[in-house]
This record gives sequence, structure tokens and C-alpha cells, in this order.
Amino acid sequence: MECASNIRLPVINLTEEILRSGKDSWTEARNIVTRAFEEYGCFIAVHDKYPSEVSDSLFSELQDLFNLPLEIKVQNTSQTPLSGYARPRPNVNLYESMCIEDATNLEAVEKFANQMWPSKNNHFCELFHCYANQVAELDKMVSKLVFESYGVEKYHESHVGSVTYNVRFIRYRVPEQNEMNVGVAPHTDKNFITILQQNETDGLEVQLKNGSWIPIDFPPSSVVIMAGDVFSAWSNGRVHSPFHRVTMKGRGTRYSIAQFSYCKKLVKTPTELVDDEHPLLYKPFDCFGYLRFLSTNEDWNIPNSLKVYCGV
Repeated sequence: MECASNIRLPVINLTEEILRSGKDSWTEARNIVTRAFEEYGCFIAVHDKYPSEVSDSLFSELQDLFNLPLEIKVQNTSQTPLSGYARPRPNVNLYESMCIEDATNLEAVEKFANQMWPSKNNHFCELFHCYANQVAELDKMVSKLVFESYGVEKYHESHVGSVTYNVRFIRYRVPEQNEMNVGVAPHTDKNFITILQQNETDGLEVQLKNGSWIPIDFPPSSVVIMAGDVFSAWSNGRVHSPFHRVTMKGRGTRYSIAQFSYCKKLVKTPTELVDDEHPLLYKPFDCFGYLRFLSTNEDWNIPNSLKVYCGV
């Protein structure tokens, strides 16, 4: 279906000043964040978790990173599906990406940097380690808002303790004449929460529940916060995991940074979220087992994949 250009994602203010200004502000944020996840599966968050100069400097580093020789970039390998270097390939030939697993861990960041820049790049390590940890704090705050909204805040500490973060750096080049403009095909994310930051080049589109697509414009100091399949399963289907895609419009190279939260423990729907109106949809499952299951299918988009993998 065509884009519904008259509809926009909710823009939610999650600055420290708002969230610390009193109980009413926190309660309001809790309600609108949860509603956004249920209706759209994502929203735009305006925040102050890290200064704009940090992200500007980081995107400058990404240009240098992707300009490295291919023989260096392919050293970014992993046994975990959806991790490691991804080169352009048929049908997604505008897309190229690299990944840091356990991205809030300084040693993991240094290992990646040493592979890419054997002569050292301390600036990248310091910059990115700060960035990843600040984004992780935003992720924890957002999940806390939703856990509280559903009355299951007693599980939040355990959830936070089980989370690990993978960060993917992505470059989408401008399509050449007569070349398809698909940056990445429609898909849902396979994790708990994704926090996405981009440079000034737009291209992200999200599918609404009615099947129409809406383009996403990033206001200054904003990120898109998106629910993945695992979050939807945990919530017993209350949270929506939206299909999204990237369409390149020929307005310059697009760089984005996607921080994905994954659960190391079994994902289990809280008993409080199961009742006559909401019968249990999914059995407890292993988040990384779900990734391995999906990796057996080339396009990663098995219809009703979560139901096939662990549906009741």
C-alpha cells in the first residue's frame, strides 16, 4: 500500500526535566508510551540522554569506518545470527552494516575498534562507549514505563539484569539511475526494544495496522524507539511489533545506528498479563534460539514466525 503522508508517529518528550518534574509527568509519560507501543509499535522520543555533538561526532566516525577496505570490514564476524558484517547483496544492494555485540561493555568496543583500526582509535572507543551506555539508560527507562503501566514492575529489575545490547552501524548508499531504491525490505525486529538514531537523511517508513505506510521524520535530538517481536510476545500480544523498511530517495547517503536489546534469560509472559480476554499466546522461549530458528530461512520473514516458533 502507498504511504499515508497525513499520519505521523507520536512524538514523546522523554527529557530528564519532564520525567523528574513530578509524579503526574511520569504517569503521563507511562500512559502515552504504552499506548504508542500498542497502537503503532513505535514512537519518536525527544530526549537529552547525550549531547547532539556526541552523535554528530559519531556519525563522522561512521563515514571513516565504512570507507575502510573490504578485507578489514569482513573481520567483523560472529556466531550469532544478525551479527557481524553484512555486505550489499541482491535485492538489498544499497545496504551495508557492521555490528558490536555486548556494546555497553568497553572491552567489546575496544575489540571491534582494534579489528578495524589496528593503529588504535581511542576517540571512537570513548565516544561510542559513552553513546551505547546512554542509549541503554533510555532503553531501561522506556521498559520501566511499560512494566509499570501493566502493573508488573516487580519483574523489571530481573528483566534489566537479563538484557544485553547489540549495536548495528548501517550505511545506505544513494541508488544509481535505474537502480531499485530499496534500502532494506519490510521486516519486524527480532529483539525486545530497538532504539534508532540517524543522520540528516530520512528513509525509514513504518507500516500501520491498516497496512498503509508512513514516512518517519526525525526532529532534532530525537530517536525512534521500536518494539520487536520479543517485546510483543512478552506482553502477550498487547505491544505491536511493526513492519518497517528503508526507501532511499536519492538525497544523500544515509547512516543509522540501531541499538537492539536482547534477553539472555528465557522470555516469559507475566501471569498478570494472562486472563480470559488475553489467553496465553506464547510459551517461554529463548531469544537467541528464536534468532537461530529464523536464520534457517533466507529472507528472515517466515509468516507468523513467533507463533510458529513458540506459539501455544
